Amino acid sequence: MFTGTGADNEYAHAAQTTGPQGPGFPAGRATGSAPRKVAGARIARARLPIRGAATARDRTRADAKIALILPDMASVFSMIIAGDLPGRFVWQDDDVVAFLTINPLNPGHVLVVPREEVDHWQNIDDALWAKVNDVARIMGRAVCAAYDSPRAGLLIAGLEVPHLHLHVFPAYDLGDFDISKAERDPSPEALDEARDKVRAALRDLGYGANVPA
Repeated sequence: MFTGTGADNEYAHAAQTTGPQGPGFPAGRATGSAPRKVAGARIARARLPIRGAATARDRTRADAKIALILPDMASVFSMIIAGDLPGRFVWQDDDVVAFLTINPLNPGHVLVVPREEVDHWQNIDDALWAKVNDVARIMGRAVCAAYDSPRAGLLIAGLEVPHLHLHVFPAYDLGDFDISKAERDPSPEALDEARDKVRAALRDLGYGANVPA
């Protein structure tokens, strides 16, 4: 049972855990290797809880059980894209979206995500990979403009959610690339402010047609 109030608490309780990339990063879909493009329909979600101090073997066994029971379970990011979980979107087109992570390395940290569920970045279709990178480059320009940062950081980890996503964020030094140091509990107001700043920068750069209202 999920507890808490407000969009951020709902997202945090429904979609996040302490993963291998640091505290607060989302747990991904239980399984499913075939790419899927998410439509607007709502997606049912279920969990098999692991109670107590579970070992890595316990988690592996639980994941295997989930894989047998829920072979086509949507990823957390697909649920956000479909509107089943809240997200602070800054970019939307037919193939790619970008929204703020709720555990930023720096204010303005966005995730660039293809609508199609692809796990490993090296397996993505060439044309879609080009589109994802093009949007990531645009996000880099936007976060640098919004925060006057000397660099835009770009990372792919993929251990938190098995749905390809590129981290793009304002970067000031090499320490900004340590995902384990991401902010655990930013305020909703700070996240809203970051969303609005990135949206405004995108509009100023001429991409208003892709910026949600």
